[in-house]
Amino acid sequence: RLNREIRRRTSVIGIFPHESSYVRLVTAYLMEYSEDWSSSRAYIKEESMSALLLKEVA
Repeated sequence: RLNREIRRRTSVIGIFPHESSYVRLVTAYLMEYSEDWSSSRAYIKEESMSALLLKEVA
């Protein structure tokens, strides 16, 4: 899925003037993908964590 999305974004542009512009586009997408992935993977919910901290203090 990740490779397909990169391929789709690069095919929209067609021909890149420089290799660095291609690298910038792919890097920007990978950074966005990484941020989305890390923020969506919460193993411990914030409410659960705060409840644990409150029990520890008491």
